[in-house]
This record gives sequence, C-alpha cells and structure tokens, in this order.
Amino acid sequence: MTDAASQITPEIVAEHGLNEEEYARILAAMGREPNLVELGIFSVMWSEHCSYKSSRIHLAKLPTEAPWVICGPGENAGVIDIGEGPDGTRLAAIFKMESHNHPSYIEPYQGAATGVGGILRDVFTMGARPVANLNALRFGRPDHPKMKHLVQGVVAGIGGYGNCVGVPTVGGETNFHPAYDGNILVNAMTVGVADQTKIFYSAATGVGNPIVYVGSKTGRDGIHGATMASADFAEDAEEKRPTVQVGDPFTEKLLIEACLELMATDAIVAIQDMGAAGLTSSGVEMATNGKSGIRLNMDAVPQREEGMTPYEMMLSESQERMLMVLKPGKEEMAQAIFEKWELDFAVIGEVTDTQHMVLEWQGEVVCDIPLGPLASDAPKYDRPHMSREEYKAWADVKPLGDIPESTDIGADLLKMMASPALASRAWIWQQYDSQVGADTAQKSGGDAAVVRIHGTNRALAMSTDCTPRYCYADPYEGGKQAVAETYRNLCAVGAKPLAITNCLNFANPERPEIMAQFVGCLEGMGDACRALDYPIVSGNVSLYNESKATGGGSAILPTPAIGGVGVLEDVSKMATIGFKNEGDEIWLFGNHGTDLGQSLWLQELHGREDGDPPCVDLKGERSRGEDVRWFVETGKANAVHDISDGGLLVALAEMALAGELGVHLDIELDALRAFAEDQGRYILTASDGEFLENAVPIGHVGGSKVAGIELADLRAAHESFFKDWMEG
Repeated sequence: MTDAASQITPEIVAEHGLNEEEYARILAAMGREPNLVELGIFSVMWSEHCSYKSSRIHLAKLPTEAPWVICGPGENAGVIDIGEGPDGTRLAAIFKMESHNHPSYIEPYQGAATGVGGILRDVFTMGARPVANLNALRFGRPDHPKMKHLVQGVVAGIGGYGNCVGVPTVGGETNFHPAYDGNILVNAMTVGVADQTKIFYSAATGVGNPIVYVGSKTGRDGIHGATMASADFAEDAEEKRPTVQVGDPFTEKLLIEACLELMATDAIVAIQDMGAAGLTSSGVEMATNGKSGIRLNMDAVPQREEGMTPYEMMLSESQERMLMVLKPGKEEMAQAIFEKWELDFAVIGEVTDTQHMVLEWQGEVVCDIPLGPLASDAPKYDRPHMSREEYKAWADVKPLGDIPESTDIGADLLKMMASPALASRAWIWQQYDSQVGADTAQKSGGDAAVVRIHGTNRALAMSTDCTPRYCYADPYEGGKQAVAETYRNLCAVGAKPLAITNCLNFANPERPEIMAQFVGCLEGMGDACRALDYPIVSGNVSLYNESKATGGGSAILPTPAIGGVGVLEDVSKMATIGFKNEGDEIWLFGNHGTDLGQSLWLQELHGREDGDPPCVDLKGERSRGEDVRWFVETGKANAVHDISDGGLLVALAEMALAGELGVHLDIELDALRAFAEDQGRYILTASDGEFLENAVPIGHVGGSKVAGIELADLRAAHESFFKDWMEG
C-alpha cells in the first residue's frame, strides 16, 4: 500500500466535499489515514448523488410494492409485469427517470445528451430493449441573457443523442420560472420492454468469477461529476466544465446491441452501468449487492489518454461503459461479441469473498477499502425540517384575497395561450424523432405518450408531470398533485396506471425550509400512491439545486417530477384530445371551477402567485379515473382531455386546435369557471351523452371559434412564442 498520510490535508478533504465529521468516520472505518485514491472513492460514494444521505430516511416511507411489481427501488431501474408478449412469454416494462441538472447548466448540449445516454444504460443493463424516451425540463425566465442558449443546447442534446441511438423521444414537459434562472433542471426518462425470464441484476456473486469492462475507453472527462452534482453553484460554475461528460450515441447504439446479444446467452452473472462515479460506483454496488468483494487490476482498464492514474480511472465518468461479472469460461465468447460490435472488452478483475474493494496498479495495492462503510453504512442524516405551519409562515404565500374580474374572457384566453407557460412546444418536439421503431401511437401533444408493445395490439402509456408552483405553496398538496396528474393523463388515453418513477429535484437540504419541502412533497406523493394503488418502483434524488451566481442565492422551486407508466389493452381504442365531429356533446366530468389560487391565469395575466394550490381528492381521483377508462374502453367517448394548467377554457382550446373544430358553450364563463385549476377533472365529447351520469353538459363541438376567438387567431398566438424567441 502506498503511503498517503502526508498527502491528505484538511483542504484536500474539503475539496472532496467531505466535512470533518465524515472524514473522522472514514478514519474510524479504515483504521488508518486513507490515500488519495481511497479518499476520492469515499468522496463520490458519500456524495448526495450516490449515497442519498439526506433523503434515505424519507425515501424508505414510500410505497413500492404491488402484485405487478417485479423489482422496486434498489436496482438500476424499476420492473413491472405488463402481461403477455406476441409469443406468449410474460413481458416486463423496465423504466426510470434521472437528473442531469448541473452538467446541463454548465454545458447544455453534452449535459442533456449524456443524461439521455445514462438513463438508457440504466434500462438496457437490466435486459430491456429501450422503446421510449421522455423528459421533464425546467428553465428560467425567457428574457434571462443565458436562457435561450440553454434551451437551444438542451433540446439539441436530447434530440441529438436520442435520434442517433434509435430510441423515440415521445413525451415530456417544459416549464419556465425565474426560480430556475441559475439552475435549470433536465430530467430524462427511459422505458424499455424485456422478457421476464431475461431480466438481469447487479449482484456480483461467485468467488473467482471474472469481472469484465466493456464499451468505450476511459478518459479524463467527468472526473468528480457526482461530487459536482452534489453541491450548489457559486460564481465558478463555468470552471466546472471539465466535470461534464462527453457522449457518443453511435457507440451507445453498438453497446445496446452487444449487451442484448450477450444477454441472449447464459454468460452473465451480473451487470451494471458505469454511471455517476463510473467504475467506483459500479464496482462498489455490484460487490455490495452480491455480499462479496472485488479486486481490480487498474493496468487492464482500457484507457483513452496516456498517464492516467488509478484516481482518475476510478472517478472518471466517461460514457458508454458497462461492468459485468461473467461465468468462468465465457470470456472468449463475450469478447468475440463485443469486438464484432467494435467495442472494447477487457477482463479487469475478479469477484472475491473479502467484502473489500482492492485495486492494484503497477504491482502495488493502491486501494483497500471495506465495502460496508462505502455503501450500506454510508452517512445517513435526518436533517432538521420545519413543520407545515412553520413552512407556511416562511414561504409567505399571500392569501388569495380579491379576485380581479375578467372584462374579456376571450382576450384572456388569447394571452394565456401565447404565454411561455402554455405556448405550443412544437419547436421542441419537432427536433425529436418520435417515430423510430414504428410503434409510436401518440407523442407529445396528447395527455400521454402511447407506444405499442411490439407485435401485439397492446401498448404502454407514459407521462411526466409536476406543478412546482403548487409544491412551493403547499408541498404536501403539490406532491399529491404531481402523482395524480400522471394518473389522470394515463387514464385520459384509456390506460390503466401501474407504477411511477420519480426525479426529486430540490435545493440545499441543509436548510430546514428546503427539507420541509422535501418531506412534505414525499408525504403527499406517498399518500397519493397508496390511494391510487400506484407504487414507486425507481427514482433519483437531485439536491443542492440552487445558485449563488444569480445574486444573493437562488433556490429552485421544489420539483418532484413524476413519470407514470400504464398499459392500454387495445391500442385501437386509445383516446386522443382532438374534437372529432361537428355536433358532438361536450361534457365536464367533475365540478366547475371553485378556486383561482396558484392558477396560471392569476400568474400570467396579473403577476400574482397567491393563494393555496387546489386540493386533490384522492378517492374521487381514483373513481373518476376508473370511469373515464370505462368510457374510453367502451368507445363511448370520442375525445378526452384532462383539465390541468390554465383550467377549463385552456383545455377546450387545446382540444379545438387539435381537432380544428370550435366550441359552442351553453354555460356563462367568468374567470373562475374558465381558468380555475380544480383537480380531478376531464372533458369528454360524445355523440350520445346520456350515459355520462356523473358529468355536466356544457355545450357542443362546432364552428371555428373558442370563447369568441377564431381558431386561426388562437393558433397564431399559441405558436408564436418559440418562433419569435428563437428567431428574435
């Protein structure tokens, strides 16, 4: 073991993101001073990004089980049963959402691109062929001097990677708010399909089994990426550019095909993507999950650059790499497959029974760490947090008070449809290939994306959702609503919601008000998942999303992004939002608007973010969703759309634009009825609406206007924002 006591100073410890107490824990665990390699390994494994040290206590309270859940949180991605495939085999959907926030702010194209690449690997490492990508994006003010560059780079990065790798990008959401000026959010989600008998896990077992490295060579890009993602931004954000990884989607495509080809054999014991913290986290997680040990020969690691040290190799986050444990004797066959796909293949170590990570380099042991302290015994904090009452006082959300009167409902609608909050996102999704694979039945623009299960008439429905302004005003209700919104979107296309993944984006957890947001949102999410029988099977936590560079400090809004997945038994019965027929009756399924608190109408037209967010009646949400699915399944509903941002009139305008047919309303509209955002509501159209016992008739389809505004004018307003912004 190389002597390192003289290398480690308090300054070096601090540079590695470790505090004095944590360093003392390392000394106790090791029984000696660590060397620089060991310190680096501890620093990334104990970062928020890898250890979830501020969130593990609260994540354990979330519901994760159901009869259809095959694998919940703890593996690379969640796994659920989705029924039979075309040849009678049982199929599974494998899916997860992850963040790439900090890298995308520093270098938007590569940050977003490698976010897509990383989440793809999480899914295909478990044996699934990826069938769909989604995203959830949050940006700051459009007039912020950096925002146009960030939006262009992120969208190009998502499209550039997803389009080249051959996986359709089918859905997502994009929000703007000043709270994201200094820290944008880029959350990426992938859904894949696998044979249930061919699902692969990460537990490294079998003493003496070879450990192999496959994919791209290791370079110096992305070193300390996980540590960087676990701290807030200061004025030196641009100096962190070297911590951003560089992706190659063409290599990723080769890696997908090579891995799936090897997975069709019986060679693999365990497999793990080299994601955050690269070779360190993949090695530690595999050995920990297998209750074994790991020995690696660093001289055997394929290297892209000369003179790389073990420290650099272990902390690099170079992309398109995997770590595997193979059965003895299978190395030659596996090597032939990866070399056929023009990828690196190297045997770099073996499984041991020591429960230590041991690294050798140039004939010396340069690292020997017990695995327990690195993973299962990593720090776990119960951070102080405010009570709901204390948080409400701190947040200082003004009471709703007097509501301004709308003197012209149509003019208000026109302004809202042209606002950044509601404007058409066509400029974004037109850059994504949504049709590759030829199984996409519905993409961005509907309530949920729908992708056929290949070779069958069944389909997967998926949606990403969150309303951060609700979460800030009332974290508990905001957490409930984020889950309920995805549930509603899946029901609106006719799919049965089965499970969710999440990406929990929050600011600095060392602040009690931020932990109050986190705890409140998780409590709301948990209650919603239990009430809707809609468990959480995978996810990601991204903390320290705030910036000191924007002047005085800027924390993001609490943003627990939810990705929902469900099954549509007959894709030919899928509901869409566009009006279909002149004369169809329009029914409001749910109550009329009752409260304008936290509404987009109040925010966009009056510059106010006042009042409580709308409450979610979970019992009503579930029963109404079941009824809507029945209407779709029986073919009685011609068009379906859930009512969300902007309220009833915005939902009607979106249906009218999608179907190029107007609306004749039989009800008087004021601001409350038109723009309130009461939850659990849908609009359905039908040729014969007598069956809609729980709905209210509000008018019929016809003409070329909505609230007195011509569809042509509405469309021009709706499509103007991105065009004017990007061309201006």
